[in-house]
Amino acid sequence: MKYFLIIFFILSHFLFAQNFQELESYLEGKDVRDVSDDGNNLWVATNGNGIFQYNYRMQEWYNYSTYNEKLKHNFFYTITANKDFVWAGSSDGLFIFNKKRKRWSKRKFGKGGQLSNWIRDVQYDSDINAVWIGRFKYLTKYDLKKRRFIDYDLTINDNMKTNTIKVIKVDGDSLVWFGTESGLHRYDKSLNISDSSSLSFYDNDFNYFNGDGEAVSISALLVEQNHIWIGLDEFITKNNPDFNLGGIYKFDRKNSWTRFDERNGLKGNGIYDMEITGDFIWVSLYQFSKNTKDIYGRGVALINRFSNEITMTNIDGLPSTINSLHFDGTKLWFATNEGLFAIDFSNKFVENFIKEIND
Repeated sequence: MKYFLIIFFILSHFLFAQNFQELESYLEGKDVRDVSDDGNNLWVATNGNGIFQYNYRMQEWYNYSTYNEKLKHNFFYTITANKDFVWAGSSDGLFIFNKKRKRWSKRKFGKGGQLSNWIRDVQYDSDINAVWIGRFKYLTKYDLKKRRFIDYDLTINDNMKTNTIKVIKVDGDSLVWFGTESGLHRYDKSLNISDSSSLSFYDNDFNYFNGDGEAVSISALLVEQNHIWIGLDEFITKNNPDFNLGGIYKFDRKNSWTRFDERNGLKGNGIYDMEITGDFIWVSLYQFSKNTKDIYGRGVALINRFSNEITMTNIDGLPSTINSLHFDGTKLWFATNEGLFAIDFSNKFVENFIKEIND
């Protein structure tokens, strides 16, 4: 309890200030879409400037793009890495970087046509030494040991949107979650994924998601020990005001669905991404205009994962549209269309502040 009070006081003291001096800025003007790390390097996917690598020890940036002829593609949306490889998803297939050989290769997928080469999420699963690849159509697993790609059709009840993979989250050594445009799959890794009993599906039938809205399009996932946090896309029109309502659901993995939306403090119901640091869930938000169908960034909210209290941040210098969030254990990274930003949680100010409170 004391730790919670300290963290909350620190956050309220300097995260919400108008002039937040601790915000770091990198890759100014770049449209940053996703961030990952392998423990030694930060890997950054951009829309238009290829892939960036930041070496923590050397504190140096490296770029792979057509501009320096180190990569034959510049437009990426998702990225993941382990100690040997980097996998980056584009609208034209999967790009793989072999760190030892310092060489990029490209993988195209035949099943599903050209749209199926739009890679929407990639996640490395260290438990099984495999990469999960979420495509516009079909899920693919790449087995690193066997060097084999395996495609899976997750379609439920002839609804093709249940096979359009948007987000993937590995949940410990037992589960993987696959978010789609029309619901959420849970995979039990103790079983073969080709076995239908290995998969469970959640949409807004049977009172899942409290039965809210006409459909649930999954945009973000975050796992913790007792809950999975599920972020949704917002897509509503005057003629169809209940289609995709957006918001966040805190699911207890059994039958309890706690909803967070504009009614209890969020400044937008569309969810770009979520990340966890200590007691708090960070959420990047957007709002969908039912009149113009435009999307407006709405900044970052903090949710206390124990009390469920919502606080909107006001970090001076941080753009309102944050495409993704990533915490590497030291820094919280904000991927925006105006560059890459970070808050350093090892900042001496924070350390001294905690020491002063404890004393």
